[in-house]
This record gives sequence, structure tokens and C-alpha cells, in this order.
Amino acid sequence: MSSPKFVVALDQGTTSSRTVIYDHDGQIRTIAQREFKQFYPRSGWVEHDAIEIWESQLATLTEALDPGEISAADIAAIGITNQRETLVMWDRATGEPIGPAIVWQDRRTAEDCARLEADGVGSMVTARTGLRLDPYFTGTKLAWMLREVDGLKSRAAAGEVLMGTVDSWLLWRLTKGAVHATDASNASRTLLFNIESGDWDEDLLALFDVPREMLAEVVDSSGVVGTVAEGLPAAGVPIAGIAGDQQAALFGQGCFSSGMAKNTYGTGCFLLMQTEHERVSSHHNLLTTVAWRLKGQLNYALEGGVFVAGAAVQWARDELGLVKSAEELSELAGSVSDANGAICVPAFTGLGAPHWDPYARGTLMGLTRATNRAHICRAILESIALQSMDLITAMEKDSGIDLQALRVDGGAAASDPLMQVQADLLGCEVARPKSLETTALGAARLAGLGVGFWASQTELQSQTVVDRVFRPAADRDLTRLKRDWIRALDRARGWETPP
Repeated sequence: MSSPKFVVALDQGTTSSRTVIYDHDGQIRTIAQREFKQFYPRSGWVEHDAIEIWESQLATLTEALDPGEISAADIAAIGITNQRETLVMWDRATGEPIGPAIVWQDRRTAEDCARLEADGVGSMVTARTGLRLDPYFTGTKLAWMLREVDGLKSRAAAGEVLMGTVDSWLLWRLTKGAVHATDASNASRTLLFNIESGDWDEDLLALFDVPREMLAEVVDSSGVVGTVAEGLPAAGVPIAGIAGDQQAALFGQGCFSSGMAKNTYGTGCFLLMQTEHERVSSHHNLLTTVAWRLKGQLNYALEGGVFVAGAAVQWARDELGLVKSAEELSELAGSVSDANGAICVPAFTGLGAPHWDPYARGTLMGLTRATNRAHICRAILESIALQSMDLITAMEKDSGIDLQALRVDGGAAASDPLMQVQADLLGCEVARPKSLETTALGAARLAGLGVGFWASQTELQSQTVVDRVFRPAADRDLTRLKRDWIRALDRARGWETPP
């Protein structure tokens, strides 16, 4: 019998689910993708259908294996990576979701966060979790559900209701209810996990009034946690890697040493800097998070998150009808040298790090009669780079390290104009790998390491291939753009009136 040739990554994102199959050289053998619906029932609310998440992920796995050339015997392991902080709740007995999945972008708990902050518990939460009180994270979403749905808390305390981030939901479904687990990277995004002790924190559970009975077991990010159940595609294959999407991208980029950083340009924009076993506390409104847990040892990272990055491109395509594709927007943006004074702050669901304003809203300003479609496209791309610039400036101050190069990935990183303006704004090299699927690659690598498909991180490091390095243009003066960005941020802040 021949040995397995491939590793499968299930990449469950905010707007689509994907399955990517890798060979031993880290090259993509096949990829399948399916988008799913976004729901916006009220201003600032964002929801998903958990069943649709599962069915779309299952459909891509089926499609990726459909050619018949790859069987379960050919697969060494499956890794899961997922949109983080999104809350899913389901009935333990039936496996049916309880209510919609509340997405990480959702801002319905802004008032709850403000109240807790006013109560003086913010510093305690940050000290234990590395996070801050913000609607972004899972804990306040969970507390809201337990409070708003009659009888839910008592059912949860009785062990009848389970909660999890999307990785737990997929794992539960893949194993047909045999495993309820999450890895340390996802657990660290819930506001319920103590990143020093490496376990759920009883004081935080009490603060948010969450029964421990509904929580998943916290496991390593690499190592076998279960097997795919009979009757499903790839039945019998071990599930051996789990990581939140941004931590998976950090692993996929080979950022294993302290000071190495990556920025993922996806629906949101997320910058992580590896700090290994040292927990670096931020003094500039960044987060300290678990990068991954290997063999029981926690690795940490500094993180900053932009809520709306590639989603701004989708907005221009789907809501404004400005372009028909992301590629068209990038081409139009590249056709002009600047935005002709136009500036966009895409704070559709508030501002993330380092500003942290859940009441900010999007603005498009500086428009004149001479502003055309290309200028607006340029302003949208520049807004992504400007938000990332703010993150990197804060991270350099916290870490004491001036970045010499930034590793980038995610769908929007395919845009040459965006990558060039990013290099110009940062004044450092921006390195784009040949494959932008580093989130899926990270999940595959964690799973492969978990079953010995790859021997070590050193072996993985040698597989990274750079496609292009963008260097800052020496003759470009961006003083006005940076100044206008600060002015635009001031106008976007506090736009929504708190309840």
C-alpha cells in the first residue's frame, strides 16, 4: 500500500468556504471554493447561517475530491482554518444551530462593552486575555445570546447546548458529534481564555455569565484530534491541524522567529508579528494573542486587525456597482497616480486597531467635480494600505523593531497597485509569495506536522517561494495623503450615536 501523498486544508472564511489540497512540496493540487450569504438584519449586525457554512464547506471538499484521482487513502491529514471570533451555538443532541451565527464583524454588543469598561473590568480582561473589550470578540456575543434567548442559559448549564467558533462547529460536524474541541489560537479570541494559564478562565466565565459545560476542549494546533466520520468525503482521515485564519497565515508564511511579520489582505486586514514564547503587552492599542500551541507550548504574537479591507472592494462591486470584479478595480486604481484628493475610510462596522471605535462609520470625502471612477477605486485601495500603515506603526513602537520587510498574502495582495502603495507608505519592502493561499497552507502544514507528513518547521521554511518584492518609490511624497487620512479618521469617528 502506497503512503499518503496529500494534505487537505479546509479554509472556512467570512464570505466563502474553500478546500485546498497540497502535495508534499507544498504545491496546490486542486482547489474548490463556494461563496455563501451574508445577512445584515440591523445596522451594525452581521450574521451567517451555520448550516450553510457547513454545507458550503462540505461541498468544496466533495468537489476537490470529485475527479476521483484522490482517495481517502491518499490523504495524510486534514487541517481546519476558520474565520475567527464568529459565534456558533448548537443543540448537543440534534446538532442543529441555535439562532444564526454571529459574525466577528457584528457590533451589536458595543453598549455591553462600554458598560463593562465603565465598570472598570477592562484592564483585568486585557491582562488575562491579551484582548480588549470590543464587540469583535466572541465572549460578548455569547453573553448576549444567553441573555436574550429565553431558557438558553439553563439549557447550556445542563450541557444541552454547545458553543464554539467555526472550527469547533466544523470539527463537530466532520466527526458527527464525536469531538467538541478548539485549538488554543481560536480559544484565545473568545475573551474567555487565559493566555498565561492556557485554559478557560473561571473569573471571565463568571464575568460573562457563561456555563463552562458548553465550552470546547482546548487542544494543540497540531496533532490528531479526531477522524472524519463514515459517510462523509475523506472518511477515516485524521483531523490533525486547527488554527484561526490569521494564525494559520502566520504559520503558512513561515514566520516562526520573533520579529517576523505578515499582513493578510482578506475581508479584513490582519497583521501579526511573531514573538515566540514571550508575551509582549501592547501600549499602542494592539492585541496580544496566541499564535499556536505545539506540544503543549504556547507561542504568542502581537496583532492588529482592520475590520474592512477586501470587503471595501466587495462593497464597490456589489453595492455601488462601480466595477464588476476586484481585478477591474485594481486595474482602474492603477490607471491613475493618485486619488485626486479623494479619501475613503471604510469603517462600515467601526474601526479596529489601533483606533477601536465601534461607533465610527464609513466616509468618502474630498470629492470634487473632477473625481472620476478611477480616483474612487484608487481611494478604496489606498484606504486598505493606510489602515495597515497605522497597524504597523503601532507594532513597531510596541516591539521596538523597525520592519525591514513585510510578508503579505490574501486575495487583495494580488493587486500590484495596492502592494506598491503599501511599500511606499511603509518605506520598507513588501514580499508577496508565489501562492497567496497561505491561510490554507498554514492549516495544511499544521496538519501535516501533526501526522509526520512533514518532519519539521525547518523543512517547511525551505518551501516558501517569493513571487515579487515591492520596494518603496524614492521619488514619491505621501505627506498630503497621510495628513488627509488623519483628518478623515477624525470625521469618521463617533458617527453612530451610542444607544
